[in-house]
Amino acid sequence: MKLVTFKNNKGQTNIGWLKDNGVVEMQKADQRLPNDMLSFIDDHEDYYKIIKNNNLEAVPPHYTLEEVTLLAPLPNPRSFRDYIGFEQHMLNASKSFGHTVGAAWYEIPIFYFTNHQAIYGPEDNILRPDNETKLDIELEMAVIIGKKGKDIKAENADDYIFGYTVFNDWTARAIQKHEMTVPLGPHKGKDFANAIGPCIVTKDEFEKYRCSISRELHPEHLAMPKSTTDRFDIKMTSRINGETICEGNYKTVHWTFPQMMERASENNVNLMPGDILGSGTVGWGSLIENNFSVHRPLEPGDVVELEIEGIGILKNTVV
Repeated sequence: MKLVTFKNNKGQTNIGWLKDNGVVEMQKADQRLPNDMLSFIDDHEDYYKIIKNNNLEAVPPHYTLEEVTLLAPLPNPRSFRDYIGFEQHMLNASKSFGHTVGAAWYEIPIFYFTNHQAIYGPEDNILRPDNETKLDIELEMAVIIGKKGKDIKAENADDYIFGYTVFNDWTARAIQKHEMTVPLGPHKGKDFANAIGPCIVTKDEFEKYRCSISRELHPEHLAMPKSTTDRFDIKMTSRINGETICEGNYKTVHWTFPQMMERASENNVNLMPGDILGSGTVGWGSLIENNFSVHRPLEPGDVVELEIEGIGILKNTVV
């Protein structure tokens, strides 16, 4: 299913799923279903039974796409971690900042907590921070947690996944560069806008994209079997004002979502339903990686589209 949060033509906010170029509203399909995404995720196994047992996926759309406004599919995540999962991005960005990649990056999946209250959705305007001269994008995929768990092993992590969405980690590079002279991680350069959408694709729909890639270099405490199938062969594309900027693939990720989940939940830490984990930027998925030579820093009026195969297009305009 492709789950959405939307505003209907009466200005009411509801949740539902995409079907036949339209939207099925959950509570119109069955009043036992909730009208907000976090509640659905919390008890999704029970709600899936209602949907399946009553053949609700056969319900025709209540609205056309033209009659609704899609919002951030999960506007109120419980927390938001973002990782640096792709080696190519790590190498490129480190070079641009005049750094080298630390040895720890190859030993553990590294993350920081980003602002889970600065959530934007498809078609939302993104306000460029005051006096920012190097506004940038980051093309990422995100996983949404569906079940509470701690000390989760990577090989069991799929049991805790609810679904996936597109994630744009908007970044103020000028602010970031100044702040990161203090070794405390991202600060104001990262906390003003996290865009997700246009939908959450439930994990079952991603099974057809699984691919097998042998892994040799990971430490034993996070290792999974060689030729594991914890990656997806899906295209990731970014466009600015209609011009293609990056074409990548999630299968090139170094640290996968299951490994990220193991790291996040270590030491008796609970992952909760509605938590979001970002994959990190796919290689060449940000403008800083080539020092803005492919495209200048973003300015008001620029239209950014991030597209991930199997999910859809997340579109935002800078203002």
